[in-house]
Amino acid sequence: MVSRKEKPLSQAIRDRRTTPHFSPAPVPEEDLQQVLDAGLHAPSGYNTQPWRFVVVRETKRKKKLKKAAMDQGRVAEAPVVIVACGDSADLGGEVLEEMLALAAEHGYGDQAQHERVRKNFPKFLAEVETAVWLNRQVAIALTHMMLMAEALGYDTAIMEGFHEDQVKALLDIPASAHVVALLCIGKLKGPDKPFGGRFHRRRTVFPEKWGEE
Repeated sequence: MVSRKEKPLSQAIRDRRTTPHFSPAPVPEEDLQQVLDAGLHAPSGYNTQPWRFVVVRETKRKKKLKKAAMDQGRVAEAPVVIVACGDSADLGGEVLEEMLALAAEHGYGDQAQHERVRKNFPKFLAEVETAVWLNRQVAIALTHMMLMAEALGYDTAIMEGFHEDQVKALLDIPASAHVVALLCIGKLKGPDKPFGGRFHRRRTVFPEKWGEE
């Protein structure tokens, strides 16, 4: 295995751009697994990990996925497209017990704490809009993967424009799942997208109360 230095996180955050075009250069399996692992290690509410990822690499399937993604060329160009979903069907008592068993295996929490989770998690779900909550969890995991790809020297583009029903039909995604976004990963082809700038923090960060300076 060739040793290489990963880009520091602070640099990856500043360097990442939405890639205009991808070259056909493949993403090695080892690197892809490292990107996926970054997403799987993301935090989630009650550690339920409700994300589900479909990894699409087959050329014919990517071309069909491109049509479902409003004919955006990058979906077919990128060697890897990760279709990120959140599944509401896997939020019942069974997954909760699985999560608590995993926590116990890792020495996290005692029996009393686990009982509080059993009591509070169903109440929590009843108070939130499930699709919105799932979107938040998956978005956190997607950000982890996007930045890991950048740290490893790859380029990415998050695609939010797609026909969800068509994506689901193509990839056999169940009705209980919500497709959040498509993450294209590969190597840049041609010039990179220029940096568009960011607003000064005075416009977007307030101490204590909205609008305070």
